Amino acid sequence: MTLRIGTMSINIHVNFTNYGSALQTWALHRAINSLGEHEGGAPKWQAVLVDYCPDCLLGKDPLNPMEYMWDADEDSRRQCELSLPAIRENAEKFDDFYHNSLVCTKGSYTSENFDSIVVDDGIDAFVCGSDTIFSPEEFGGFEDGYYANYPCMKGRSVAYAPSFGDPHFKERDWLALDCRLSNFLAVGLREDLMVPYVRENTRVPVQRVVDPTLLLTASDYSSITAPVQEEGDYLLLYSRRYNADMEAYADRFAKEHGWKVVEISLRAENVSKHRMFYEAGVEEFLSLVKHARFLVTNSFHGMIFGYHFKTPFYAFCREQANSKISECLDLMGLSDRFVVDPSLLTGSPLAVDWEGASNLIAAARRDSLKFLDMELDLLANAVGNA
Repeated sequence: MTLRIGTMSINIHVNFTNYGSALQTWALHRAINSLGEHEGGAPKWQAVLVDYCPDCLLGKDPLNPMEYMWDADEDSRRQCELSLPAIRENAEKFDDFYHNSLVCTKGSYTSENFDSIVVDDGIDAFVCGSDTIFSPEEFGGFEDGYYANYPCMKGRSVAYAPSFGDPHFKERDWLALDCRLSNFLAVGLREDLMVPYVRENTRVPVQRVVDPTLLLTASDYSSITAPVQEEGDYLLLYSRRYNADMEAYADRFAKEHGWKVVEISLRAENVSKHRMFYEAGVEEFLSLVKHARFLVTNSFHGMIFGYHFKTPFYAFCREQANSKISECLDLMGLSDRFVVDPSLLTGSPLAVDWEGASNLIAAARRDSLKFLDMELDLLANAVGNA
């Protein structure tokens, strides 16, 4: 019997047009589906993306990012408003990607009907992850769907590569956290930060694992990468939050090398100086990273795809993302790619030890796939013993 594994992450109803969210889910599904088959060739697992909306997002328009922007200043909101038509065009591409590249539940689920998923969509067990689904700041607490707190999930769930973000727990949070973590059969965390705590305060097996996008290799992503989107030499500026120093560095570095600047952001006013790609879909995003001469970004997943395609990059600091970016760069042996102050940069930006990084990631990938395989076996045993 092929078990249908529902994956729970930040998709569809939040993180509008977020390339990392889409690609980590695609990668996790590909990894799950590849891990084992029954005698005769039938797959052991089928990953299914659960169309789930947390209560805190009910009634919000996922195509209107101004409802939950980190940057609430007037200028950022004005820039975003100017980009709304492109955002809506882009959202159609993301919707196509989710429904054409992944198996999704037929139904949509909230706290009101979640337990019906077992009958209505035939979901046998759950993998919660990846992304910052464990962050209480993002969801106003420990979100039930992401912490496997619905009755049908308890004892039939594992977590793969969730992140706490940069957590700021209150004293009363710790007991609630321990209780929620006990819903899982095993937990693989994306960052080291909370691994010791989980190990010391719960009986749940825990290990640091790589982000799902690192479970695959560049050849996997090349299979879905769009053709060249921009002819000629260019520097790609991919901004998840506006950073004036990062933009100034990109402009200066591109000018020194005679390159144009291609930009993915909501900074509409930059259309006068950069080639803007507000509306790039997932496949087009991959192409823009792959064919760039250099990447300047403050995106965690932007950095990861720079690594995959061996596009030299600098990853600038960003509030709410510094720990995950710096930890991942340490894992790659590329900590010199992390930028806090561009005036302090030394050495050649174009010289990157790709071989050393690939060797480190290959070892971490093997360990992480082994842990994910163990998690899936725990789910199979739980379903078989139910």
